Amino acid sequence: MIELYSTGAYVINGKEIISDDNMVSDKLKKHGINDVSKESARKNTIAYDILSNHNVSGDMENLKIKFDCMASHDITYVGIIQTARASGLEKFPIPYVLTNCHNSLCAVGGTINEDDHMFGLSAAKKYGGIYVPAHQAVIHQFMREMMSGCGKMILGSDSHTRYGALGTMAIGEGGGELAKQLLEKTYDVKCPEVIGIYLTGKPMKGVGPQDIALSIIGAVFNNGYVKNKVMEFIGDGIDNLDVEYRNGIDVMTTETTCLSSVWRTDSKVKDYYEAHGRINDFKELNPKEIAYYDGIVYVDMSDIKPMIAMPFHPSNVYEIDELNKNLYDILDEVEKKCAKQIENPNIKVNLKDKVINGKLYIDQGVIAGCAGGTFDNIADAADILNGQSIGADDFALSVYPSSQPTFMALVENGAIAKLMAAGATIRSAFCGPCFGAGDVPSNNGFSIRHSTRNFPNREGSKPGNGQIASVALMDARSIAATAVNKGFLTSALDIDVNFTKPKYFFNKTVYENRVYNGFGKADNSVELKLGPNITDWPKMSSLTENLMLRAASVITDPVTTTDELIPSGETSSYRSNPLGLAEFTLSRKDPMYVKRAKDIQLAEKARISGKNPFEINEQLEKAFKTVSKFNADITNTGIGSFIYAIKPGDGSAREQAASCQKVLGGWANFAEEYATKRYRSNLINWGMLPFIYKGEIIFNVDDFIFIPNVAEGIRNKNSVFKAYVVKNDDLKEFEIEMAELTDDERKIILSGCLINYYRDNK
Repeated sequence: MIELYSTGAYVINGKEIISDDNMVSDKLKKHGINDVSKESARKNTIAYDILSNHNVSGDMENLKIKFDCMASHDITYVGIIQTARASGLEKFPIPYVLTNCHNSLCAVGGTINEDDHMFGLSAAKKYGGIYVPAHQAVIHQFMREMMSGCGKMILGSDSHTRYGALGTMAIGEGGGELAKQLLEKTYDVKCPEVIGIYLTGKPMKGVGPQDIALSIIGAVFNNGYVKNKVMEFIGDGIDNLDVEYRNGIDVMTTETTCLSSVWRTDSKVKDYYEAHGRINDFKELNPKEIAYYDGIVYVDMSDIKPMIAMPFHPSNVYEIDELNKNLYDILDEVEKKCAKQIENPNIKVNLKDKVINGKLYIDQGVIAGCAGGTFDNIADAADILNGQSIGADDFALSVYPSSQPTFMALVENGAIAKLMAAGATIRSAFCGPCFGAGDVPSNNGFSIRHSTRNFPNREGSKPGNGQIASVALMDARSIAATAVNKGFLTSALDIDVNFTKPKYFFNKTVYENRVYNGFGKADNSVELKLGPNITDWPKMSSLTENLMLRAASVITDPVTTTDELIPSGETSSYRSNPLGLAEFTLSRKDPMYVKRAKDIQLAEKARISGKNPFEINEQLEKAFKTVSKFNADITNTGIGSFIYAIKPGDGSAREQAASCQKVLGGWANFAEEYATKRYRSNLINWGMLPFIYKGEIIFNVDDFIFIPNVAEGIRNKNSVFKAYVVKNDDLKEFEIEMAELTDDERKIILSGCLINYYRDNK
């Protein structure tokens, strides 16, 4: 059972919840509490204490955070370091971990992936970083094992940067925010609200962390209950969960669109740190005697059954039993949702075709990554499959332990042998199944995965090329149960199993032998290794007084994910090459976007070089004549493109969703709202204007929008701007809004991007 409180609430000693209703004073008095203010009680959460310890602004309403350490993987760290280099980087001021868990296979583009890895190692030596070679650990498992700490804050360039169960507040952001930390700047954010996630009860045998996580996501995603807030896990139910189980729930909080998460810590967390040789990183964290939360999600884990998140979102959740009982009705409903999301009449998701003799047949199972590849998940899956067979038909099962120490422990206790004997294949630590670069099923395939996300093409298919496959998210235990039944969807509750729960023994020898730890040992004499695909950012202009923008794409889906803005999978190999990667922008959503953007960008290039942009585009000349009353000319008016989407930015933290638009001449996004803070921050860091427009769509693709005095408006901290659709010698006025910007954000936008701002002000 999951209940969302309609009000905030006080929590007494981390246990008793008192709703903030008109009877709250009487309820508090019964506990002997006669004088408490909401404002003071807000300061008694774990989250507030950690934030205040990392805030250097002196103002707890407007935070300026400095993190304890950072982490990036090999499709983000090259761009981050290149950005910081261009802005004046001399050395890494805090521990910065560079892992190689996304482009580990080096399977696309010749040498370019390994070139990135060699760049990363040389950067760790030059600037004093920590370098984790390929196949050693997925980013978040390494950070759990080696870098987390109770009361710490960690910033990562991956959306699933979450170590809350270990008492660490971690935030996933675009690369620009990490570059700021490397330049000894701050992460600026309004003090977030804190939502209490009250866990009670004990999960049923066979119910795993993904089941709990999906249940919570299903309850809070669509209504935005925790959006951009901190989820603080409290309640007596935490005592019933092992630490790895907690980690499995915590990493999925990203899919709620919260800002961060943190849990109360106890002796089990202390044992975790002791087992990893880091007992000094433990301290007990609890909310104070009376803490105020801006909302409560009450979760009775004893009522939660095995869940499945159907395509194409982690919030599209059903109980497995419910799905099996109502197969055709639910599959029909899911197919209709999928059709709306794909918006391609030539692509059809045929899930009902997977029903055989009244049962749903699955083509593939995968247990992988920071969510699925943990010791406890794989050990339990091995117990379910012990002595069984996955069969010799279509169904296949792949298992990816999350780190080499995890892998070693599973080998030593026999779990890997059980899985292999059953027919599962065992792979090294790799994040590919989470973003579409590993275990791609056949066309119309249906894959169940204990991973983090199931957006379109997260399994590697290419809808734009007429291919489609689908992912559903499930817990490792129910995936193993399905494997026992040769691919027919099965709840782990339907399997009779004795979970052996072997003890985990962490062996860090492999890290001592292979991980380069250069923090504090920067050597400026080291030359960066720059492969032919690694290029510098192109020069970007500062914001002009006026803008003449052409609509390069108008997207009317309810939500536009970062996967759709810049696809994952094989395109990741080009993320060290800004112009090369930009060719893939919106390729699976609006294939004509790149051409439209580049066509109008030619006019801006002509303008900057002193040539006549009107010779490039005749319609542009007509548009300028139409706005002549504003004294706008090619000397004070930037020319470029924008995209409109209702709610862009759900999903990954990848800054390339914004930077690719920028290098193609993009100046702005128009949206009803932004799905995540991190996507809006990415736009700002690349000098793009994050406009809000909630009215009827009054422009079409290729229409021009003129925004006069935009730079003056940014300087003056305006929240409302006038804009005009320029069409057929006519102007149609409308208003656009801009949510509050920090002083630094305004300066970044005016400079044209973060690189320009820091380079010009160092």
